[in-house]
Amino acid sequence: MAPLVPSSQPWVEKYRPRQVKDVAHQDEVVRVLTNTLQTADLPHMLFYGPPGTGKTTTGLAIAHQLFGPELYKSRVLELNASDDRGINVVRTKIKDFAAVAVGSKSYQGYPCPPYKIIILDEADSMTEDAQNALRRTMETYSKVTRFFFICNYISRIIEPLASRCAKFRFKPLPAEIMSNRITHICNEEGLNLDSEALSTLSSISQGDLRRAITYLQSAARLFGSSISASNLISVSGVIPPEVVQALFESCKSGDFDSANKEVDNIIAEGYPVSQLLNQLLDVVVDAEDVTDEQKAKICRKLGEADKCLLDGADEYLQLLDVTSQTIRAVCNMPEELRFD
Repeated sequence: MAPLVPSSQPWVEKYRPRQVKDVAHQDEVVRVLTNTLQTADLPHMLFYGPPGTGKTTTGLAIAHQLFGPELYKSRVLELNASDDRGINVVRTKIKDFAAVAVGSKSYQGYPCPPYKIIILDEADSMTEDAQNALRRTMETYSKVTRFFFICNYISRIIEPLASRCAKFRFKPLPAEIMSNRITHICNEEGLNLDSEALSTLSSISQGDLRRAITYLQSAARLFGSSISASNLISVSGVIPPEVVQALFESCKSGDFDSANKEVDNIIAEGYPVSQLLNQLLDVVVDAEDVTDEQKAKICRKLGEADKCLLDGADEYLQLLDVTSQTIRAVCNMPEELRFD
């Protein structure tokens, strides 16, 4: 298929589903919201789950399908994490918008139910005080306003708010669903992806369709219409599997000098150590020649090192520490050094 006229619009936005029924894989949510479109009866909603699984897309789609492009501007208030959503905004802007009643007359074929919608994206970044200030607002204006909370971590939403909402978990997209969507985009854009590249893209994006589409667009800009698995790895920042495997093999050999040389090479190449630890975890878990006890010791150290990196520790020292602890674990050496 011939490529379309080049567009400056990011593919994430270009191929964002415009209707609820087009959202991939989230069957339960789609079924409930499709019924909502027919009855126009909508509770407060809480969408939670990993990034890139369709939470914001679904919230925007249901709002657009209820009110249409004309009334959307006056009936829907969307606040993202980049907006100020502290307690003062809740008490003024959100409360003032929620308090205004609206009519129920249908408009240009859209249901236009007699309420407004307030979409709070990245709601888990709101302070606890701001969330508490919303409790009374939700109850007082429930007849004329519905709230959509969208977040990655439901544990950061206070229980009084969560209990007032219908909760829906958005699942990471499986490889099959993601491959279908990526194949559709490739056909639209005139790209050629072989089965290995498609599998690699699904693997490195880890169920995040937005990330997969971003990698695909970056690779298309850099390498043209024919994209290989190595092209996708290079644009994604994922460390080549052979580098991770070489480090683990040097640890299993028990030779510290060999392992130290691998660490030096990784740091010299500029690979992010936090990403390396994630990939090393997968290698360790899948290793068949390592006992469960040895895996547990290595994984504990990986967790400690990841926490240290988040706190700003030196990458080289943390990777060296993980390497030495891995050697001790797989070679059954004592965990603590003793000097007699």
